[in-house]
Amino acid sequence: MNINSILIANRGEIAVRINRAAKALGLRTIQVYSAADANSLAVKLADEAIEIGPAAAKKSYLNIEAIIAAAKMAKVDAVHPGYGFLAENADFADAVVEANMKFVGPDGASIRLLGDKVAAREQATKAGVPTVPGSGGRIADVEEAASIASTIGFPVMIKAAAGGGGRGIRVAQDLNDFKRHFPQASAEAAAAFGDGGLYIEKAISNARHIEVQILGDGKNFVHCFERECSLQRRRQKVWEEAPAIGLPELVRKRLCDSAVSLARSVGYSGAGTVEYLYDEASQEFYFLEVNTRIQVEHPVTEMITGIDLVQEMLRIAGGEALSVRQEDIVITGHAIECRINAEDPSKDFMPFPGTIDRISVPQGKYVRFDTMLYPGYVVPPFYDSLLGKLIVHGADRSQCLVKLKAALSSLRIEGIPTTIPLHVALANDPNIAIGNFHTRFLENWLETKFSPPASSDQAIQETV
Repeated sequence: MNINSILIANRGEIAVRINRAAKALGLRTIQVYSAADANSLAVKLADEAIEIGPAAAKKSYLNIEAIIAAAKMAKVDAVHPGYGFLAENADFADAVVEANMKFVGPDGASIRLLGDKVAAREQATKAGVPTVPGSGGRIADVEEAASIASTIGFPVMIKAAAGGGGRGIRVAQDLNDFKRHFPQASAEAAAAFGDGGLYIEKAISNARHIEVQILGDGKNFVHCFERECSLQRRRQKVWEEAPAIGLPELVRKRLCDSAVSLARSVGYSGAGTVEYLYDEASQEFYFLEVNTRIQVEHPVTEMITGIDLVQEMLRIAGGEALSVRQEDIVITGHAIECRINAEDPSKDFMPFPGTIDRISVPQGKYVRFDTMLYPGYVVPPFYDSLLGKLIVHGADRSQCLVKLKAALSSLRIEGIPTTIPLHVALANDPNIAIGNFHTRFLENWLETKFSPPASSDQAIQETV
């Protein structure tokens, strides 16, 4: 591998995760941080740390010039963007390469192609990947869009061409709905992404959200099977599993092969995820988008395949060919990940920064907790509320759920409210137990089935 040092251009649990993967490969690690993260675990673990700006992300973790300057100062060989922030910013990838460093991920051209939802959809169609019936491209005129929507049939989804993370999406149930939402969606997309371009797709009722993990080195391409990501709140994933529940083997093969075809069609390099909607009734799947980065939920894939995806990314960036062949990648057992956030379920999941008084993490061969927490750490109010990810592995899904309940009962985070009670309730829900859920399930369940504890102290007691 022709890299010896790496700058980690992120924060939180993913920065800790990258640091540990890099050190396992013998790399020197340099962590950038904002003024708010001076005492973070990522800073403490790195070989060197460089402050890049104040707490505001736009002046630190989104500041390309500051990060490139830090990388040059530290004389690193490569930059890993993690997820979020600049991870899918093509200009950032280009700037890293222009500074004579390796970008740990696909090149700027691939990010631009696959990051634009319309261009990615067109590329998917060329690669033979099924797509949801829709406009087939950007639409600027509301009347033209309304005509296409009427042809497709309602309900339809109005989506931002440059969107991501579930943002910039509106669902129109009829023509009047559509004409009202279209200009709103364009304005929202322009404000959030700097691009007001829209496209439309048929809304598939009660669909499941399934994604395929891909790896490529520019010449060789493999998949690491799929993940189930249907449990979502406000289009943000809450709980993920691998493999997907009850997926027929023939459908799994078609799904995963289509993701590899798309990766091959663009000469993909690095780790990425191809996301799909799956209609369980018809057993048909449809392309959604490509995430050109490591995913928050990557640990469940690592658990069932034994592949360290972050190390694989670093090796690829270092000029090595893929270390695995498709025939060597097999599914072993089942894994579930619960995202633990600093949010109060009793107050409509209000973010709740503050001081961690105590943390106790479950131990065992088949459980892991990816986090940046330590006793006394102050969770800042400036960033995403994710505290960590509890991941368990079992011989099958039933055993995995048993282990998850035990792990949740042992996980204690004291000092601030967390979403642990949410996951305790989900793990004990009969519909979750049999895999009877879809992308709209969780929000309805929260309204009708979930009774959150009245306080964080009660939440702690209920998990013991």
